[in-house]
Amino acid sequence: MAGMLRLRSRIGEVEKEYYRRNRLAEENRPLENGAATRIQSCFRGCRVRAYLRHLHKKATIIQKRWRGFSARARLRQMVKAAYFIMKIHFYEAMAVRIQRIWRGFYVRKYVHNFYDRKRYLEGLAIKNDQVRRSLDELEVSQKRERAWLKVRREQAERTHQARQLHYLLSTQSVGP
Repeated sequence: MAGMLRLRSRIGEVEKEYYRRNRLAEENRPLENGAATRIQSCFRGCRVRAYLRHLHKKATIIQKRWRGFSARARLRQMVKAAYFIMKIHFYEAMAVRIQRIWRGFYVRKYVHNFYDRKRYLEGLAIKNDQVRRSLDELEVSQKRERAWLKVRREQAERTHQARQLHYLLSTQSVGP
């Protein structure tokens, strides 16, 4: 109880102290309010910046994964195209090889066949002999014809001269 009496005796002091502290609190309230606002804005700014950093990291991860995916897809497409081109070149090379082998076989079999060529040349030699003989016969017959024509011309010339000089036959020469 003594404590209570002491408190009652100090009640005016406590009351003054209470009002003084309230007044100081009210005086400091705008300052504390500004400080609290500044602390809150700093905290919110830090939290927003951290969230933005977090979003930036996540966006970077998304971009990285998308770029990796699209690069792998492009690479697959390029590999597929290169493989297709390689197959086309291989098939073209095989087609050229088949054509080369076939053309070689065909030329050896039908175009440059040794036995056919030999037969052809033998036939050609026989034909040449026949043509030569016929040309020789033609030459002989043409020589005979030219000789006969020459004889006929000479006969015609003599007959013509005889007609020209016929008056000489009818006259006699009178001589000493």
